[in-house]
Amino acid sequence: MNSIESLTPRQIVEELDKYIIGQKDAKRNVAIALRNRIRRMMVKSDIQKDIVPNNILMIGSTGVGKTEIARRLAKIAQAPFTKVEASKFTEVGYVGRDVESMVRDLVEQSVHLVREVKKEEVKVKAADAVEEVILDILIPPVKSAGFTRPMSISTELDTDPNSDSELNERTRERFREKLRNGELDERKIEINVKASSPVGIGMIGNGVMDDASMAGLQDMISGMMPKKTKKRKLTIAEARKVLLEEEMSKLIDFDEVKEEAIRLAENNGIIFIDEIDKIASKSGKNGGGPDVSREGVQRDLLPIVEGSSVNTKYGVINTDHILFIAAGAFHVSKPSDLIPELQGRFPIRVELQSLTQEDFSRILREPKNALTKQYMALFEAEQVFLDFTEDAVEEIARLAFLINQEVENIGARRLHTVMSHLLNDFLFEVPDLIEPNSKIMVTKEMVEQRLSTLVKNRDLSQYIL
Repeated sequence: MNSIESLTPRQIVEELDKYIIGQKDAKRNVAIALRNRIRRMMVKSDIQKDIVPNNILMIGSTGVGKTEIARRLAKIAQAPFTKVEASKFTEVGYVGRDVESMVRDLVEQSVHLVREVKKEEVKVKAADAVEEVILDILIPPVKSAGFTRPMSISTELDTDPNSDSELNERTRERFREKLRNGELDERKIEINVKASSPVGIGMIGNGVMDDASMAGLQDMISGMMPKKTKKRKLTIAEARKVLLEEEMSKLIDFDEVKEEAIRLAENNGIIFIDEIDKIASKSGKNGGGPDVSREGVQRDLLPIVEGSSVNTKYGVINTDHILFIAAGAFHVSKPSDLIPELQGRFPIRVELQSLTQEDFSRILREPKNALTKQYMALFEAEQVFLDFTEDAVEEIARLAFLINQEVENIGARRLHTVMSHLLNDFLFEVPDLIEPNSKIMVTKEMVEQRLSTLVKNRDLSQYIL
């Protein structure tokens, strides 16, 4: 957390600007929310546990950057992050996933993050152990012939430099050097690896047990089963990877990993609930049909978002300080169609603006992962050099904006459609017809020529499934 603690809200926004164009208001709010969590951890008094995060509700049409903002924020914070669609949850008693599963997914992410950090800490020690295991397979150590000699006699007899043990040691050192230099990487050796023992207890069924109990039962049964090993013949390079994983697992204290993961998820976890508008009752009234289940899901979400204890296979996690970011397009329903209690759990409302033609142009140029840069990298992998003129980029942005306006507004995702339509022919012809060291320059004329059919047929496209 040391590097994260020094991040100011302004710096967080600057980091988000590298990947997301516009949406200043949303970026400012998530930056403040992230900084507030750091501030809470720095509070020394008893009030620390009473400071709860201000959950955020993002309102905006598809493709404007709601999910991307939340995902990038989690990467900046190096925090456990999970994204769920509210529409996949159903009220308890209906068929579907229960809302607590999102907290269990978050804990899984947290365990993975902590385990990776711990692995890095023990990697050097594990690599040394792996080296010894491989050397033992290549040059087995000299064993005594079934009887031990007294120390006084053995020291006198072993003064000969050509004794078996010394010769063995010299050979091992020589092979150690070759191993480190990668000279033996292609040589095959036989190693013992743990065989995964599948436990078939799926027959119990979802109606009888919840996910946490099912996972706990599976762990218990697999723990009772005898650990089987099987022999595998691998190259030394492959064997090193397999053995390194096993050695690192041996060196890590898993109980410590679980404790740290629960603590990390409780204090730093971010849960992004997408499509929250799909569980809002359109009429705002308690009608029959699917609206009953929708309102039930909202009521099930309430205790999780407000703060409750959830049982997971790694232990009990408290959701008081998890940051919840909800998002929805709210085309049909309105935020006020959510039940009042749930509205109150998301006090900060952020409206994301629809993307303009200028935004499209900037999206194609500025972000680190801009589409133009992605396609350039794909062509460069085949030694073909792709470039775009300024007016070509402007024309792509103009056409994408035009199609969004006249057909269906899918935001920045429209650029993927336009770019693939523009460049698919070239991608198909590389490297058969377009040879390495060729150069492709995308001009405004080329964009107009290749995308004219896409624009002409835009009225028909709404009838195509």
